[in-house]
Amino acid sequence: MSATVPIKDDAIQKQILQAAQQLFQAHGLQKVTMDDVAKAIGKGRSSLYYYYKNKEEILDAVMDNEIRENLEEVSRAVAQRSSAEQKINAFYLTRLQLLEKRRALYSALDVGMDANEMSNFNKAKHAIHKRVVERENKMLGQILDHGIETGELRSIDAKDRDDLIFVLLSGLHGLKREMVLDNDFSRIEAAVNALSRLVIHGLKK
Repeated sequence: MSATVPIKDDAIQKQILQAAQQLFQAHGLQKVTMDDVAKAIGKGRSSLYYYYKNKEEILDAVMDNEIRENLEEVSRAVAQRSSAEQKINAFYLTRLQLLEKRRALYSALDVGMDANEMSNFNKAKHAIHKRVVERENKMLGQILDHGIETGELRSIDAKDRDDLIFVLLSGLHGLKREMVLDNDFSRIEAAVNALSRLVIHGLKK
């Protein structure tokens, strides 16, 4: 007779990730221990290991949650708009507003890391970035297809479509980089309006 496999409690997993995110944001990834996370949720460290083998697994889960929640919020904002231009505007605006809202977490993660730890962390960030870009690429493709299907936009071939999505994402990431470097998000709406208007203008019938 086989032993019964215990079922992981979703509520406890959620508590772990919420506590870890707050600790990472307050102290940086390097200074937070498994003991710190366990203490924050009122559990023993052994209980924590049942859900996550180490701190890196917790960070992966935290970032997966961030990606999912961010893109779900962007998707909801896009769905509430009707035209392709409005949808692209909502895509840009929501992504940048979420960055502004959550940048404290992102900027705190690498505090206290040595060169080797920083190198490994940057590799992890690159992998996360690729996953996000894949989802963003798909979302923008759906927006363009919607505009073409409704007759708002002229039809374009597959290569031009891919090139355009690349330009759209490059514009988004360029805006993100400049606003983070300047620590100034005051021009989000004006920049988004200009970019989405200029991009869509060349595609309208």
